[in-house]
Formats: sequence, structure tokens, C-alpha cells
Amino acid sequence: MSKALVLNATFEPLCVVPARRALVLVLRQKAEVIHATDRQFHSERAALPEPSVIRLTYFVKVPFRARAALNRRAVFARDDHRCQYCGAAAENIDHVVPRSRGGEHTWENVVAACRPCNTRKEDRMVHETGLVLRRRPVAPQELTWVIVAVGSVHPHWEQYLQPRGTALSA
Repeated sequence: MSKALVLNATFEPLCVVPARRALVLVLRQKAEVIHATDRQFHSERAALPEPSVIRLTYFVKVPFRARAALNRRAVFARDDHRCQYCGAAAENIDHVVPRSRGGEHTWENVVAACRPCNTRKEDRMVHETGLVLRRRPVAPQELTWVIVAVGSVHPHWEQYLQPRGTALSA
């Protein structure tokens, strides 16, 4: 099923909804279509374009922006599905400082890892194994939730998801 990006009245991304829900918001005049796909929804008397990006006609106050949830899918998205020790395809997550040694389950301590590197490291510190982290793990940008929720970013969405002049990779 197709998805649509919902923007606040200020063009700030709020969420991703099914295209049918986006169309209902437009028909109820709660939103306007900014971008549409080549597909259409048909009724008995009308054919309406399938929304890809909609903007609410009123401002919605977002009380706070929570950190992205830490889970396997989100870690793989942040690390581009690559082992952070050798660069191979990742299939596991690894705690840089093992939990058995006081490491926490936080964004700054979890990386994607391939099975051989994860097995080699076990419950030891990185410097004890000879492995080297390719980059320091950090919490993802606040808009990573879109990639995690949908799996990819529609080309129409990119300009609304770019944080202050940087490019977003899907």
C-alpha cells in the first residue's frame, strides 16, 4: 500500500500515513496535496490523484521530539546495513562495551556487526580483540524514523526531510 508524508502547516514533517488516509484528510479540507503520484483513486463520479505529500491547513503543536526508538531495524538503517568493524553485510547488533562489563543498551553503545566480527569480539572490549570501529556510534538524526517506518524515502519527500541543507540517504 502506498504511503504519504504529512507535513505540518509550517512544512515540518509530522508522520507517514497510508495514501487513502491522506486523501481523506484532503477531501475533508484538513490538508492540501503538495505532491501526487501517477496513480489515481477512482469513485463513481471522480478520479483523484494519489497523494504523496500533503500539508495540513492548520498548525499542530508537537510537544517534544523523542529520541528514535533503539531496535535492530533502526540500528541497521543508521549503519547502512554494514558491519561497523569490517564493512561486510551486517546481520547482528553488537554492544561496543559489552553489557556484561557495564555497557548500556544505548545508541552510543550499539552497532551493526557481521556474524564473524560479532563472534570474534564476544564479550570483550574492542581494543582487546584487534577490531577497530569504522565510526563512533551516535543517536540517529531525528528524521530517521521515516526510513525505519517505511523502509525507503520517496523522491518527493526528500526536500522536506533534509535537515538544514544536508542530503538524506535512503
